Amino acid sequence: MKYRILHKTAYRYSEPASLSQNELFLHPRNTGTQQVVQSRLTIVPEPQYMHRRTDYFGNIAHVFMVQQPHDELAMSTVSMVETSTPVTPAAAGTPPWETVARRLVAPDGPAELAASQFVFVSPLISVSPEAMAYARASFPPGTPVLAGGLDLVRRIFTEFSYDKSATTVDTAVEQVLIDRKGVCQDFAHVAISCLRSLGLAARYVSGYLETSPPPGKPRMVGADASHAWISLFVPGEGWVDLDPTNNLIAGESHVTVAWGRDYGDVTPVKGVVMGGGVHSLSVTVDVAPQS
Repeated sequence: MKYRILHKTAYRYSEPASLSQNELFLHPRNTGTQQVVQSRLTIVPEPQYMHRRTDYFGNIAHVFMVQQPHDELAMSTVSMVETSTPVTPAAAGTPPWETVARRLVAPDGPAELAASQFVFVSPLISVSPEAMAYARASFPPGTPVLAGGLDLVRRIFTEFSYDKSATTVDTAVEQVLIDRKGVCQDFAHVAISCLRSLGLAARYVSGYLETSPPPGKPRMVGADASHAWISLFVPGEGWVDLDPTNNLIAGESHVTVAWGRDYGDVTPVKGVVMGGGVHSLSVTVDVAPQS
């Protein structure tokens, strides 16, 4: 598939802001199943300072500073990305989850060593007895690790409700487990917390997902949104992306932007502003397939 992705973020201030400093993770990354053809970032007003860097996880970040009075800040990224369907191992043929957990304690080779850092708690993802209890229902003794992962995302999809008003970016995993509702970010955090509670390596993935309109209805431009899912490490196979919000293995309709330990590592837009009074935020995302 080939997609054109437009992501617009705009802040409007009730009085002029004197300075804005931001970090953006909006540039898609190249992977084994994704190639970035081009990506263009536009910022208004034009920053006095702009720096592009590659972070610890290999994501592309843009850091910029506007140092002049402004009552609006608009950031727009247009990207063209080609994706292909990933080759997914047979779930039943993957190693037992206990074997995977032991191998991550004493990594054998660079792939397992790199994955082992995603076993631990992170700033936004804790590991609790409640998370472990929820996870164990999907991971009886001897369960192949990918089969357990697939069952876990199926249960989250079935037992949790999608509710935009139920959480904020600061809602703890423990609270989501209690309330059983949230958005894709919350479901990804819950799944990762469960997997890490068993000693398995799981990372947070941010990106986009092509959405299809109801039959007979036109596609609404700008109706898409940023998306999030997880990646589970399977020794001998690598990382397998699973989408608990939609109960599926991520495919060619998923466009990867960045990955890290949790949402805090890959927040699309974050920063600070001096002055500005009261501000309002608008975000528009459009994922359009190309011929």
